[in-house]
Order: sequence, then C-alpha cells, then structure tokens
Amino acid sequence: MEASINSPAMAPSQYCKKSYVRVSFHVTLTLLLLLIPHAASLEFNYQQLGDAGNVLNMSGDVEPQEGFLNLTKYKADSVGRVMYYKLLPLWDKSSGKVADFTTHFSFTINAPNKTNPGDGITFFLAHPNFPESQIDGSGIGLASREQLRTQNYAKDFPFVAVEFDTLSNEWDPKHDHVGINVNFLNSTSTAEWFSSMDERGYDADITFNSASNELSVTFTGYKDNVKIKQGLSSLVNLSDILPEWVEFGFSSATGHTYEEHALSSWSFESTLEMEPNKGGSKRRLGIGLSVGLGVGVLIVILGVTFLVRWMLRTRGMEEVSLFDHAMDNDFEKISLPKKFSFQELARATNNFARENKIGQGGFGAVYRGFIRGLNTHVAIKKVSRGSRQGVKEYMSEVKIISQLRHRNLVQLFGWCHQHDDLLLIYEFMESGSLDYYLFKGKGLLTWKVRYNIARGLASALLYLHEEWEECVLHRDIKSSNVMLDSNFNAKLGDFGLARLMDHGIESQTTGLAGTIGYLPPEATTRGKASRESDVYSFGVVALEIACGRKAIEPNMNENIYLVDWVWELHGIGEVLKASDPSLYGHFDEKEMETLMIVGLWCTHTDYLLRPTIRQAVQMLNFEAPVPILTPRNYNASLSSMASRTPAFANNPHSSSTSSSSLLTGSSQSTPNLEIITPAAAPLHTY
Repeated sequence: MEASINSPAMAPSQYCKKSYVRVSFHVTLTLLLLLIPHAASLEFNYQQLGDAGNVLNMSGDVEPQEGFLNLTKYKADSVGRVMYYKLLPLWDKSSGKVADFTTHFSFTINAPNKTNPGDGITFFLAHPNFPESQIDGSGIGLASREQLRTQNYAKDFPFVAVEFDTLSNEWDPKHDHVGINVNFLNSTSTAEWFSSMDERGYDADITFNSASNELSVTFTGYKDNVKIKQGLSSLVNLSDILPEWVEFGFSSATGHTYEEHALSSWSFESTLEMEPNKGGSKRRLGIGLSVGLGVGVLIVILGVTFLVRWMLRTRGMEEVSLFDHAMDNDFEKISLPKKFSFQELARATNNFARENKIGQGGFGAVYRGFIRGLNTHVAIKKVSRGSRQGVKEYMSEVKIISQLRHRNLVQLFGWCHQHDDLLLIYEFMESGSLDYYLFKGKGLLTWKVRYNIARGLASALLYLHEEWEECVLHRDIKSSNVMLDSNFNAKLGDFGLARLMDHGIESQTTGLAGTIGYLPPEATTRGKASRESDVYSFGVVALEIACGRKAIEPNMNENIYLVDWVWELHGIGEVLKASDPSLYGHFDEKEMETLMIVGLWCTHTDYLLRPTIRQAVQMLNFEAPVPILTPRNYNASLSSMASRTPAFANNPHSSSTSSSSLLTGSSQSTPNLEIITPAAAPLHTY
C-alpha cells in the first residue's frame, strides 16, 4: 500500500486569500522606498549570462550566446570587456571603511587546435573612466603596452586585476598561470595554473578581506585529467590604489595566437553601504527629512496594519494561519531540516531579485542565495501556494527527502511557509545539472566523469528502492534532475513527485508521474509508476550519458527516440556507433558498451524483463556479466510512447542547439496521469 502523505483538511486554494496581506505589504514597502534614502551595497547572481544585457555593459567583440557570453572572437587581435552597469562602492573616505567582497564566476578557455593559444581572461576593478584597451593580446583586454608607457597612465587610471593567463610573455612565468596585477601587466604574485584548454570549464572565487588587505583567489584546474582546486593570495591595499567608487568586470583578448573565451556565470557580494552623493548640508537635510518622513511612514504602517487585521478577522483568514501551524507541527517532527524565516531567505537572495533566479519549473522558481548562518550558498525553490499540485509537491519534498541521507542525493537544508510562498532550501550544486553539459554546450564531460555520474545515479536509486527503511519511487528521473557538485559527482534531486512504498511486495505501484521521453511504454496501459518505471527512466539517462543525445529530438515532421535508435544499432551488432561523437573515440570501449547494454536492458518494453537497480549497479561495477538481451516487442498499444523512428544518422547531433529551453517549462496533468514537460527546470546549476 502506498504510504500516505498527511495534509491538513484546509484546501490549498485558501492561500489565495492572502492577496490582502500582499497588497498591504506592497503599499507599505512602496512608501518606504519612496520616502527613505537608500544605501548602495552590491549583491547579484547571474547563473546564465546570455540574456543579462540590461545589467551588463559590453564592449569590443563580446557576443551573447544562449546562457553565456563569448568575450572574444576566435581570431587574432580580438578584445572584449564585460562590466556591471553600476559602480562598486569600494571604500568611504569619511568613515574610513573599506568593503569586503567576494565574487564567483565560471568560464571556459578552449583552444580547438590545442596549439598556439592566447591570451586569457581577467577579473578587474578599475577607475570609473578606465579607457578601452588598444589591440594587444598581452594586455588581456586591460591595457596595451603602449597605453601603459604613456606618462601618468597608471596614476590616472589605476586598476587591480586577477589574470588567467594562457600565453607566457617575457615578463611571465614559463607556464599557464593565475596572477594578481596592480597597475601593470606583470603580476605581483603568481601560481601555476593547470589549464586543460578544452570545453570542460573552470570555476573561480575571488575574495577581499579589508581587515587584512588579503586578496585571495581559489580556482579549478585539471591535473592528470582530474579536476583540482588551486589557490593564490596577496596583500593589496585597495583603498591606497583605487578610488572610492570603481567599475568592475571582466576583460579578455587575443593577439597573434588565439583561443575561445566564454563567461558562463557570475555572482558578486560586497559589504560596504554608501550613498553616492554625500555632502554636509545635504546630509543634514536628508537626516531631517528622514526623521520627519519616518514619523509619517510609521502612522501609515499602523493604519495599514489595523486595516489588514480587520480584513483578516472579517474574512476568516485565521484559517491560513492554522494551516501553516498544522504544517509546522507536522514538519517539526522531522529533526534534521530546519525552519527558516522568510526574512532570512529574502535577505539571502536580495529579496528574490531577478538576477538571482537560476531556474523555473512547472511549480515554481529557483533562486541562488547565501545563508550567513550556514556560511554557504544554497538553492531556494519558491513554490506558489496558488497551485494545489505545488502544495502537494512541497509537502512531499519536506517529508520524504528530508529523511534521506546518501552521498548521491541532493541535501535538503530546510523549509519555510510564510506570506504567499512555500520555500525549500537545498545545498547548492556548483556545476549545475547534467543536461546543461550533455545538450546545452556548458562544457564537455570526459568519459571518466560520465561513467562516474552513471554509477553515482545508479547508487542513489539503489538506496531509494532497496536500502532505505521504505521504498522511495522518485517518479521523475531525468538528466535535468541529476545535479553535479564541484567535483562532478552526481546527486539526484527534485523529489516533488516522489512517493513512499512498502518493501516486500514484488511490484508495488502508485499513480504515474514523470516527463515525456523518460516514461516507459506501459505508461499508457498500466497508468501506474513502479520500481520498473524508475529503472526505465534511469536507462534513458544512461543512454543520454553514453550517446550525448536527448531522449527525444525533433526531426522535420517526426520525433526521434533515442532508446529506439540505440536498440536498432544493437540489433545489427553496432551499438558502439551510438557513442557521443564529441568524445572522438576517447572512451573505454568496455565501459561504453556496458553502459549502453545497461541502458537498453533498463528500457526494455516488457517491464518484467527489466533488471532491478541492484542488478544494474552490479553490471556497472563489473560484478555481474553482461546479459544477452532479448528483442523488444512492439504493438499498437505502445506506439504512442515508443514508436519506431529513423536513426539519428539523418539528424546530426549538435550539443549546443538540440536542447529545448530549460527555463520555460510548464506542467500538464490529467486526473490520473501527471506528466511534466521536458522543460522542467533544474535546481542550480551550475
């Protein structure tokens, strides 16, 4: 029997009545924003940069692409800059305070021919009137050698930069390096950088501590084809070098030799709050106005509060509070995840600012935030109470995933239900979701990394099906729900559709849910989810990992189904021809064939002939022999879910264009069949 998920008798539609609270809050907030002067610390988070043109100033050869920015063209003598549209308050002369700041960004430097690369990328802070760089690859887009020879140039236009340099000039160490530059192209401090010059990409964190004047850099590289973290730090007194307000961003350049430079994501957070136009009389006038207006605002707030409380009483809104209280009591029986306040989460995401939004799914949006109490970045899923299904998913996630503990599952830190939203707080996955690498060109995953991801996902599913105290059916296993940490280990997430089952019965079933392309053929005949349907979804993801192709791809007037195509190649003894062409044959043939056979076995049309997930794990670990697969059987009742289609050979694969948007997903459902479109968004990301 399916374990029930207790819910209060109150219907989720009651939440809509909170619109009165929302209106009063917005009225009060608007008055405060209009009447009270603002301070200007900076905080933002862009997980995708292709559509951030309204907040980023771009110059030179910068070209937006889907999800990232090309900083230079793949040619000689190309220069590009990307800067935030606001200036950064770096220090305050009147108080002597200096900002602490931290920034995280991900980027790729790729030399397709692996010869004669150049020149690199920098993150910089500079004088607000910092001139554009002349053509000179050695300046990496900061300034040319000719500009720096000009008298007083460094004095008039100071800058501090962290360079990721891929070409050794006469003043550079004889290897790729990361360096800290102060007004000159030669670095004051350097560290060797183990760059790979391919599409795998890098992450960097730059932090400035004003108390110690330490500028520190943490960055990734690839040593012996394994991703590693490296570091560099230097003492730099920014307030002695730079003006109070600075522009900041990235620069890049090529010279006689060239490579591809792309910026994928960027977040920034500073501590200093300053008012741009301060003066003695103006400041005194501002203080007087603030006090007077503050009294007026207080009167308005008291009036609005009285009005709202009267509306709540007269319209029975106490019921919503009772609903929240009932969920609190229910959730607090679970000891590990904690309850967060809405104010804490709003502060962590800069009031859920648009630039911090990293995903959009059928039941809500996902934001990146920084929880000071945890001292870590988190992913916050914001589910609307207006959706009955959304409330059901929220309760399911808190009551199921909060009890699970496995290295290959995304961890739930906590929950919150206040105002008009339901919020779930997860660990933040630095590398994003698997689908972005397989289908959207975020980076090329090596075969070793891919095989490890497949084994990690299988291990997570084994834990859910057999090793936890109850059987958990995930019901929505797909590549966009497979998250990757900083070391590209797989972590399965999004348990909104999960259901608990009892162990001990061979084929327990519950209501069907999932995503088109990952649903088994029996979906239309049985209408139920089971262990076997989870195994089928895992098999589709395994084939996506091996082939680098989506479960379903459009081709002219028909769809191409990955599972059918690989089965056809297997039938003629040429299954390895389905391997991802972007790997160029650089894979272990035994592992590739094993992963494909496991994928095919898991996606057999007859659910009774599929393996258990334990059998799949044993095969992937080479603890059991590869089976001889029996042919698939097709019939008319299955044709809508597993129709035979032409091979992918008629539809050349392109990882950068083949994927549908991940940020515009919608939900479609029928009374007995919950289907989510393939566009449902991940939690990220990377």
